Amino acid sequence: MPNFPFRLAKVVRRFVAFLASIAVVLGLSACGGNSTASNSDKPVVLTTFTVLADIAKNVAGDKLQVESITKAGAEIHGYEPTPGDIRKAAQADLILDNGLNLEAWFAQFVEGLDVPHAVVSEGVKVMDIGEDSYRGKPNPHAWMSPDNVQIYANNMAKAFAGLAPEHASEFEANAKAYNSRLKEVKDEMVSKLSVLPENHRALVTCEGAFSYLARDAGLKEVYIWAVNAEQQATPQQIARAIGFVKDNQVPAVFCESTVSDAPMQQVVGATGAKFGGVLYVDSLSEADGPVPTYLDLIRHDAKIITEALTGGTA
Repeated sequence: MPNFPFRLAKVVRRFVAFLASIAVVLGLSACGGNSTASNSDKPVVLTTFTVLADIAKNVAGDKLQVESITKAGAEIHGYEPTPGDIRKAAQADLILDNGLNLEAWFAQFVEGLDVPHAVVSEGVKVMDIGEDSYRGKPNPHAWMSPDNVQIYANNMAKAFAGLAPEHASEFEANAKAYNSRLKEVKDEMVSKLSVLPENHRALVTCEGAFSYLARDAGLKEVYIWAVNAEQQATPQQIARAIGFVKDNQVPAVFCESTVSDAPMQQVVGATGAKFGGVLYVDSLSEADGPVPTYLDLIRHDAKIITEALTGGTA
C-alpha cells in the first residue's frame, strides 16, 4: 500500500512533468505571500490526506485553517499531484505528512519548498511488513490504531504551538480532549471484536493495511497483497488467500474502499465465504457518507468486521 522506492522511477517521471509548472506556481505564490485562495487570515495547515486533516482539525480547533491535498475517496498511494497541489503547498504555513514511506509522491517537490513540515507518526511503535519483497519496511498505516493517533494528536499540538504559540495551551487542551475520545473508540472497538470466537478471529482483506488495528483487537491479519504495488493480486496471492480461508473456515472477507474488490470476489467464489463489506483506511468519505471523520472510520470498520464474522449475532 505505501509508495516504496520500487515506484520511484514512475514518481520521478511524474515529477519531471510538473517542473515547467512549478516555476509559474512558485512565482504566483511569491507575489501573494503565504496565504491560500481563502479569505481566512488564519495560518494554513496542509495535510497529505483526509484522515490527517480530520485529526488536525480536532487539535487546531478554530485557530487554524486545515486543508487536505487529496479529496474524500482518493487513493493516496497512487495519487498524482497537480500544479494546483504545488501551489497549495507553496502557500501553506505548515505541512503535515504521515511519514513511514507513505507520501513519496509528495516529498519530491515539498522538499524544495520553504515551508515547515512535521511528520505526525514520529514516536509510534512501528510494525514492519513481514513478507514478500517489502519485508522489513515499515507499514505506514499507523493511524489505524487509535492509540497511535493519540501520538499523532500530540505531535500536531506541538507543531501547531510552533506555528501559533499564542494558542499553544488551547492546542494542548484540544489534543487531550480528542485523545480521551480516541481511548473510548479504542475500548469500544476491542469490546465489539472480543465476542468473536477464536477460529473466526481472522481479518482477511485485499491489502495489508490493518496490521495496527488487528494488533489492537487481537485478530490475525491475512491479505492478498502486502502493499499497493504496480502489479497486484497475482494468481499466487489469490491462491494463498483462498487456501487460508478454506483451511480456517473463515466466514467473511473484506476489501478497502479505495481499491477494486475484484480479487477478493475471486476468493469469495472459490471458498463460499461471504463478502463482509467495505472497510475504510486511506480516506474519509464525503460529509454525508459513512465515515466523514476518523472516529467514524474506526467505529464503521469495527462494526462491519464484527457483524460479518459473527453472522450479525454480536
